[in-house]
Amino acid sequence: MLISCFLGSFLFISWEVGMVCFSTVSLLSLTMLAQYFYMNMNMTFWSNYLSGILVFLSCVLCLLCMLATPYEKSKSYISYLFMLGMFLTLCFSMSNMIMFYVFFECSLIPTLLLIIGWGYQPERLQAATYMMIYTVGASLPLFVMLIWRCLNSCSMNMTIHKMLLLDLPYMFVFIIYGAFLVKLPMYSVHLWLPKAHVEAPLAGSMILAGILLKLGGYGIFLMNMSFCVSMVVSMMFIVALSIWGGLLASFMCIRQIDVKALVAYSSVAHMGIVSAGLILGSSWGLMSSVITMLSHGFSSSALFCLAFFSYSKSGTRNIPYMKGMLQFYPILSLWWFLFCCINMAAPPTLNLVGELLISVKIWFMSNFLGVVMGLMVFFSAAYNMYLYVSINHGFHSNNLLAGKPLMEYENLVLLLHIVPLMLLLKGNLFIG
Repeated sequence: MLISCFLGSFLFISWEVGMVCFSTVSLLSLTMLAQYFYMNMNMTFWSNYLSGILVFLSCVLCLLCMLATPYEKSKSYISYLFMLGMFLTLCFSMSNMIMFYVFFECSLIPTLLLIIGWGYQPERLQAATYMMIYTVGASLPLFVMLIWRCLNSCSMNMTIHKMLLLDLPYMFVFIIYGAFLVKLPMYSVHLWLPKAHVEAPLAGSMILAGILLKLGGYGIFLMNMSFCVSMVVSMMFIVALSIWGGLLASFMCIRQIDVKALVAYSSVAHMGIVSAGLILGSSWGLMSSVITMLSHGFSSSALFCLAFFSYSKSGTRNIPYMKGMLQFYPILSLWWFLFCCINMAAPPTLNLVGELLISVKIWFMSNFLGVVMGLMVFFSAAYNMYLYVSINHGFHSNNLLAGKPLMEYENLVLLLHIVPLMLLLKGNLFIG
């Protein structure tokens, strides 16, 4: 039904039709949230509790992208958002490995078109090139491996692979994880992400941070479920690299002066938690990853919205030249405070639950990595406090001029980002 709504909207492409379409599919996607079992609808489509959450996240963020850019009325822009929403929904709903890979890669196409067509600087071409080389280059070995496994097992269905309990050689495990860790991205293969975020338009940054990074986490979840991946020393190395990478990304955040680059590096730090939790494979690790992915999807998208709204008020993304926002735009400063608190995992937010769960699991696995995880949490709070204080406090910059307060649609976009995060009160959504 969700796909039918997307296909029907292509017949009448306009901003109004887009709002109606995405509102409808967002409401329909709520029915996919509370699923405590694997539902195999046929040999191509299926649904489980993680795919339901990510389909809901995709539909809601596509709606918020439309709402945040009411001035973008071009049919090509709206059609790219339709394509992106449809590809993501199909990717999260596929039980066929090859079709999952096809839509996994197809989601890059409208994202690249958004960056190239609506980016701000000439460097957007370089950013798009980096993104293509990293993501497609890492995914091609995965495609070859999937074809080989499907030919050997005579099936492309993930449910059948789950029942067969197929074991994988260590080299194939690295090929699988490599493709998805680049997509997350894990620190050391993350260079494409800050470039893409800095050059992307508002909708591109929201979709990229909110949904596309979660494709990597969902891919690791599916491969762990479909194949027997033993927890060997090499896997522990990836867990350690994820935690250390999160700490190094937190250091990078503190020294950034571009607000979009800072939020992009904070995504790298949070995805380190997600990759560690998924690779550990325990129920605590999986639950922490799901909670962190959902919370990060909304909070990072909202931070990019705030960066864009602040840029429209000050004319710059340079943090020292944006200071003093509180004097002229107190409501905007309030939104900055709320979402920085959510991003730094202040109680009572979803991020806090996710970080506590993974911290306990990491501590039991290795006390040393537990200390590193604690440092990452501390510096996460530090760079979020730096972000809030640098932009909103101090004597106002000369670039900042008093003008109109936030528009109604801007407040609505930010409000609709924070409402889903109240799903903490419905905690059994995250229990599979």
